[in-house]
Amino acid sequence: MSRIGKKVIAVPAGVTVDFAEGVVTVKGPKGQLTREIKGNIDVKHEGAEVHVLALDDTKDTNARHGLYRALIADMVKGVSEGFTRSLEIKGVGWKGQMQGTKLVLNVGFSHPVDFVAPEGIKLECPTATEIAVSGIDKVLVGQVAADLRAIRIPEPYHGYGIRYKGEHVEHKEGKTSGKGKK
Repeated sequence: MSRIGKKVIAVPAGVTVDFAEGVVTVKGPKGQLTREIKGNIDVKHEGAEVHVLALDDTKDTNARHGLYRALIADMVKGVSEGFTRSLEIKGVGWKGQMQGTKLVLNVGFSHPVDFVAPEGIKLECPTATEIAVSGIDKVLVGQVAADLRAIRIPEPYHGYGIRYKGEHVEHKEGKTSGKGKK
């Protein structure tokens, strides 16, 4: 049995959870999310709690039990609070700015890079060197943040690039001048 799967999901006021025909639907003040549940997993909504139950004790069901509990908990949190992922731009003269709904990045290429967020994701630039990715779907927020980071991955010598806020980039030692060699 999964230890994570046994945990109860607390449902805040204003959020509803429905499970019918293998699809769980979570509605809240920020929107609605749906996810298909595969395998012998049942979802019971009782009052202000949701229980995810494994209907048998097979290896496949045990593997999915904790996964689906975590995904449903993230759906409940997303429709009530939302998720945000912050990124930093490091580099001399490198910046990002919003032009309408499009993010324009100047990150050392010969041309600016335009990034359009998928539906359900909101991009913001509080400063020229910060990017905030927010939305109700945790998986989508994380994927968009990873896609932005992949435009210019931090390099190990100076640390230039797009990185997650608070991410530590291990620096390598640069070349030595060769003095003293004969």
